[in-house]
Amino acid sequence: MTDTRGERLQVMLSPEELAAVDDFRFRHRMPTRAAAVRELLKLGLGAIGVDGGAGVKSSEYGVFRRGPDGYRGTTDVPEAE
Repeated sequence: MTDTRGERLQVMLSPEELAAVDDFRFRHRMPTRAAAVRELLKLGLGAIGVDGGAGVKSSEYGVFRRGPDGYRGTTDVPEAE
């Protein structure tokens, strides 16, 4: 892991929110909840026109490499540009 992730963020979720994060994580074969949350934040920020990725994909930090295109989006999750 690199030192670019020096900040820790703690978030409390309802059971429904946690289930949605886990569903996204497993649907896209992401290695951790943290990777899924980072990707969801990046997608959400991208949806409103903010570059939240800083050029780094969660897949670059994960245990599993999913290839140069990252995860494969579905029609119910908007793609970040």
